[in-house]
Amino acid sequence: MDSNKYVNSIHRIGRLGSIGALFFMLGIPTFISIYYGIWPNFKEVAIVSSGLLVLFVPIAIAEVMSYMPILGSASYITFITGNVMNLKLPVALNAKELTNTDVGTEESDVIATIAIAVSSITTMIIIAIGVLLLVPLEPIFSAPAVQTATQYMLPALFGGMFLPILLNNQVGDYKVKNRLLPILIPIILITVINQFIFPLKGAEGLALLIVIPLTIFIAHKMYKKKIITMEKIEK
Repeated sequence: MDSNKYVNSIHRIGRLGSIGALFFMLGIPTFISIYYGIWPNFKEVAIVSSGLLVLFVPIAIAEVMSYMPILGSASYITFITGNVMNLKLPVALNAKELTNTDVGTEESDVIATIAIAVSSITTMIIIAIGVLLLVPLEPIFSAPAVQTATQYMLPALFGGMFLPILLNNQVGDYKVKNRLLPILIPIILITVINQFIFPLKGAEGLALLIVIPLTIFIAHKMYKKKIITMEKIEK
């Protein structure tokens, strides 16, 4: 199968899968409401959900903007199955690092798709086993040591992801000097606003929508002024 057929088939299956996921997520509650003749008060639902939408819609938009360049066509299965930040994104990044593939290439797209598909299948198997063993393992899950350890899992995961990015100046076939400089101003700006102006808790999505284009703009300006330079790596 040539690359065009592969890309077209991935997008076709991904769109059908997304439509199917939406059908099940929205259709099952709708059919239950029709069958039992019980409908929610849509005015109350709108009032209660408005606050959540203000929080999660910007986050969803920011996630799509920031994750799609990394995930590629694997974005379909990623957003359908969920657990993006704490599972699917680390899996994709680790798979690309292990296979030494560059972001944005066809190889990277295939590797990310395979890795996330295997991760999704593994997750479903583990969840099924967990459901079957939920009662026998309840004393272990509720143990203080386990409860404490789970609080450090996500920071440890992102620390492990960020460290190679921090130490590695290679991007694809290029070595980038001062690669991390563009993020300094957004980090300082967000820190100052959060600490001294108003807390950003609950507005993380809006902050991301501002920070992402700001970082791209700063990187572009630094590249034009040759503060950031790119050197082709000879292979």
